[in-house]
Amino acid sequence: MNGFKFVKNYSLSLTGLIISIVILLLSTINNLDIFESVVDFLSLMERYEIDEFIIPLFVFLVFTCLDLLKRQKQNKINQEKLSIYKAMLSSSHHVINNFLNQMQIFKITAEDTPEFDPDILKLYEEIIEKASEQIDSLGSITSINEESIFQSVAPKASSNTINK
Repeated sequence: MNGFKFVKNYSLSLTGLIISIVILLLSTINNLDIFESVVDFLSLMERYEIDEFIIPLFVFLVFTCLDLLKRQKQNKINQEKLSIYKAMLSSSHHVINNFLNQMQIFKITAEDTPEFDPDILKLYEEIIEKASEQIDSLGSITSINEESIFQSVAPKASSNTINK
């Protein structure tokens, strides 16, 4: 299993090694001097003044590859963030739903108590409803960042408030 992990982690390096060995074997068997061929090609390009573009093009390609690697790493980090966020959200959702369900016992007790203030029961229902809406809102976030999370649970304008 460790061999498979090694191959997975270094697949591009191993591919480069295999291609290099094949090139070395082919050039040795066919008595080719690849470096001399490259030098001859560059000498030919000198006549057309194209050789000045080779080094800047090489530098550009190196930095393009580095940029691609950086983007790939950032995408992997974002995928891990999303996975962690979804797991935490699912766990939090489970805990809060259990809490809200258990709070129904208090509501039933309050409803069965004749002298209990009905306005408090109404406020209780509003609080439970808002909490449920915020949980659902958190679950529907598509862009995982601080701003979208805060906006999903930001207080909305409420027309019903009880002042005591």
